[in-house]
Amino acid sequence: MFLTPDQFADLRFDLALDLRRFAPELVVSATIILLLLARMFPSAGRVHLGGVALGGTMAALLGLLAPALGLWPPLPDGPAFSGLLALDPLAAYLRGLLLAFAVLAVVLTRLTGIPDADDAADFYTLLLGGTLGMMVMVSANHLLMVFVGIEMASLPSYALSGFLKGKKRGSEAALKYVVYGAAASGFMLYGISLLVAALGTGHLPTLAAGYAHALHAGGFPLPLAAGTLLVLVGLGFKLGAVPFHFWLPDVFEGAAAEVGAFLSVASKAAAVGLTARFLLALQAAVAAHGADDPATFLLLPKTIGLGLLVAAALTATLGNLVALAQTNLKRLLAYSTIAHAGYMLMALATMTKAGTAAVLFYLAAYLLMNLGAFAVVAFVRNHSGGDETIAAVRGLLVRSPALTAALTVFLLSLLGLPPLAGFAGKFQVFAAVFDAGRGYALAGASDLGIAFYVLLGIGIVNTVVSAGYYLRILRAAGLDDPVGVDEKGEPVPLGESSGAALYVCVLAAALVALGIWWGPLADLAARAVRGM
Repeated sequence: MFLTPDQFADLRFDLALDLRRFAPELVVSATIILLLLARMFPSAGRVHLGGVALGGTMAALLGLLAPALGLWPPLPDGPAFSGLLALDPLAAYLRGLLLAFAVLAVVLTRLTGIPDADDAADFYTLLLGGTLGMMVMVSANHLLMVFVGIEMASLPSYALSGFLKGKKRGSEAALKYVVYGAAASGFMLYGISLLVAALGTGHLPTLAAGYAHALHAGGFPLPLAAGTLLVLVGLGFKLGAVPFHFWLPDVFEGAAAEVGAFLSVASKAAAVGLTARFLLALQAAVAAHGADDPATFLLLPKTIGLGLLVAAALTATLGNLVALAQTNLKRLLAYSTIAHAGYMLMALATMTKAGTAAVLFYLAAYLLMNLGAFAVVAFVRNHSGGDETIAAVRGLLVRSPALTAALTVFLLSLLGLPPLAGFAGKFQVFAAVFDAGRGYALAGASDLGIAFYVLLGIGIVNTVVSAGYYLRILRAAGLDDPVGVDEKGEPVPLGESSGAALYVCVLAAALVALGIWWGPLADLAARAVRGM
């Protein structure tokens, strides 16, 4: 009943080790507490607390990278906190991605002036709180932690989307986000309860083994099918996949561009990471049980994989087609985000390690190019009286050559043109889809192989379609008459700060470098999924 001295010593050792491996999350938590404590003092409103948030996120990122940099001995990978979390290479990759994005997002907010000093503590508490929840999501190794991580990420996001004061559209968008998010959480919680009731556990590896045994014994039982579907509904909402995409355009249009960047990048990374962990655990367990039974081996690809394939095709197609008709830049980028969620789902639908590695690389490129696009929108907004339509970037080339050059790199990378990182990401995703089609065809599932070849064609066609709205923005920026002229008829310079120009140029340079030398990051992404 009670622990022996040796058991207690082992427990203390394990807890100390887990806390050391969990150090980045602890640093983020400490930063949040520091921001909340600062909020208690009226004089703190006269000091912008962006520096505190930036210092905390950089310290957390350094703590995560310290073993790789040789600052202290590497820590073992594996389950933590009695198996509730999995602090493995996949989690490390995604946690690093989220912290790097948090650092860049805080820097962006300091350059754009949103939030001001009075609201800085509240804003950065929400931003870091959402980041912390997403870091828990990508490390979750138990269905309980899956739900806790999603709620930790969602609640701050709801508040951030309506953070701008006195903006009716933002308040409406936040309310819609809350209502739909609560419904998605309810569906997911019901799905989790079905899976736990059917298999007697919420621990993902154990659940996957029970899942595989049930499939091997008698097909796809209804409780498992329903539970899996409802869990994927919740993940699909976070990812913004069709038909759970309806919140994205209104929320992005109503929220500040800085918040839109956070929701479009960090939320995607967390949802993709959690979905990949869930699918790979299931597929690995089923493959182990059905190694000598092709019917069992192919059961998940023919059910869950095929469903994700259809969702990927619909998501990419709807996002690109509707984006063609948009004039508001944030709404256009919202539909672009939906389309890119479709490309990510294409890789996840393969249910292979190669597909997961491809989507991990894609996420890194997506972070740079989408954050950069939203940053340009924010800088232009600040100097155009709040205008966030395509008309606001007319003649941007003569008003701000630096922003125009960076915007060109961001949009062409989102389009997927070489030699940019967006091309490298799409190439790897499409290659994974092609390999999956060939592999399933060789395994005897010719119909599934054909489906993946069709998906590949849909992805290529969608890439061509997306050129319509990305190039429309570039045409307005480079070829149209400037939106403002002075009394002499000369274009009015945008007047962006040197920090703003440096920020977008660094992001653009990183996209070019990653597009040319993408081997090291691709190898890192492959190592992140190798042990799954």
